[in-house]
Amino acid sequence: MSATTPFFVEAGAGPGVVCLHSNASTSGQWRALMALLAPRFHVLAPDSHGAGKGPAWPTDRALRLRDEVALIEPVLARAGAAPVLVAHSYGASVALLAAALHPGRVRALVLYEPTLFALLDAESPPPNEADGIRGAVAAAGAALDAGDADAAAGHFIDFWMGEGAWQRTPESRRGPITESVRNVRGWASALVNEPTPLSAFAALDVPVLLMVGSASPASSRGVARLLTAALPRVQRLDLDGVGHMGPITHAALVNDAIARFLDTLPTPQETTT
Repeated sequence: MSATTPFFVEAGAGPGVVCLHSNASTSGQWRALMALLAPRFHVLAPDSHGAGKGPAWPTDRALRLRDEVALIEPVLARAGAAPVLVAHSYGASVALLAAALHPGRVRALVLYEPTLFALLDAESPPPNEADGIRGAVAAAGAALDAGDADAAAGHFIDFWMGEGAWQRTPESRRGPITESVRNVRGWASALVNEPTPLSAFAALDVPVLLMVGSASPASSRGVARLLTAALPRVQRLDLDGVGHMGPITHAALVNDAIARFLDTLPTPQETTT
């Protein structure tokens, strides 16, 4: 368990909603969603290890997803009884594990393309649908070894957002992303080596909104395929023409879907009566 204090932002009052960001991003990616939900919900968004103002991870230890779960424990506690977890990509993997490790602690999940690639390897050893992300991580790692952090960021961002996406990224945003991508091998290790089986997620008895972009890579769509079949109370929403970074590139569309799903949930008091 981590004794590190997380950095987080919060807004609003009401039932708790905790938002977990993707790799190469920060809690800031949820700024528009927080503004949308704050009139009705108490919304909190932490930074993960090595992201934004989040704590660095010791270089002598492999990062695990359960270390990320431990980091956000104070945020979950501050969110009150049975918060909803809204999460994207790496953050959605952390959210799934948090719900599996602490049954009854989470009221519902909103997941945009969790990247639990270990599930794909458990279904079928490589080569499989995770080959794309393995290649991107290998290329980014080689660039880092060569001292070219900009190229490393390019390999990672272009994989998720399409060829040329990194070159189109505004200069003001490139620095923080480049710095964050130095953690790419740690992220990949945490996602590929996570030992929790698919059956553990099949036991989650909570409502789940699973959002999937039609233009996303096979690696994340493959994970979504497995979770769609396994999660017992899943509602899948396919977004035509949207990619893996939909919560950022199509924020209004994604945020509206999140808000509508939250409106369908009973309040924490109703859930326990």
